[in-house]
Amino acid sequence: MRMLRHLLLVEMETRDEKAPVEVRIAPLSGRELVTEVAGGVGRALGLTLFWGLEIIRDAYFRILDRMNVRPRHKRASAFPPGQPRKRTPAA
Repeated sequence: MRMLRHLLLVEMETRDEKAPVEVRIAPLSGRELVTEVAGGVGRALGLTLFWGLEIIRDAYFRILDRMNVRPRHKRASAFPPGQPRKRTPAA
């Protein structure tokens, strides 16, 4: 018990306050402002497109569920059956 009390005191003593940090905000002008705004608009449009496609995908799978369509049991393959095509070496 004596050792535990010592560890608690050491933990409490080692905390130091952090020095305050000065933050200066420089106003954007001209080209920098346009670049930041265009980047924000691009991100917003990208997320909008993503969510739109996600809504379409969700609706598609809900329709399949309502129609009681069974999932495929046959595994898809990147290599179709049969002989591989003959390829000529690239020069």
